Amino acid sequence: MVATPPWLVGILLNTALAGLGLLSRQTLLTLAGLLHAWLLGVLIWGTLGWRGYLVVIVYFLVGSAVTRVGMAQKQAAGIAEKRQGARGPENVWGSALTGAVCALLIPLLPKGHDLLLVAFVASFSTKLFDTCASEVGKAYGQRTFLITTLQPVPRGTEGAVSLEGTLAGFLGAALIAGLGWELGLMAAIAVPICILAAFLANLVESVVGATLQERYTWLSNEVVNGINTTTGALLAVLMLTVTAPLLRLT
Repeated sequence: MVATPPWLVGILLNTALAGLGLLSRQTLLTLAGLLHAWLLGVLIWGTLGWRGYLVVIVYFLVGSAVTRVGMAQKQAAGIAEKRQGARGPENVWGSALTGAVCALLIPLLPKGHDLLLVAFVASFSTKLFDTCASEVGKAYGQRTFLITTLQPVPRGTEGAVSLEGTLAGFLGAALIAGLGWELGLMAAIAVPICILAAFLANLVESVVGATLQERYTWLSNEVVNGINTTTGALLAVLMLTVTAPLLRLT
């Protein structure tokens, strides 16, 4: 019996899901966002199969749910995501471009297979940290501080952090990192590494948001998201590369 090529499975599955989305008039994605999510889904299934696909799906569903947390309060304060959180193409690729590049490189660079899988998981772990920290902080943060000065600032300020948001970010990062390990995409040692990388990358993002984002018009939220996920992926690979030889010596 000939196995169905993974790219064909990805096309058929994502076409079916996109069709269901159109018929049900889903509100998680705009129409353009749905088309780009279709392309992302085909790419991920074609390169990583159902395991990589599941990581992306869990990120998307949890991230979309968290975006709607405290929506009424955020809308009243003028700090809610546009379109009530519906993702457009810029959101799809701002969140997933780093992971998509890692997925595409895996069949091209077999010797870097394990590190690229860690980078893939770390990129989504980093982005879910960001989404959870930002959305929970905007909705429920009691005291919000600017990362560069530690001075109190209003919720929703670029570069602001809160205890509530940060704790939610750690939970989001742990969810994706734990899922990556449970699915066999990476070893157990990579779980805390991905979580730490996500935390550090989001500190970098907060600094960028507080110091540079208002100065440069091209530094949009989507570009900053790309910087964030790439930083998280690179930090995870670096930490794993440094840590692995030390573990073999103990």
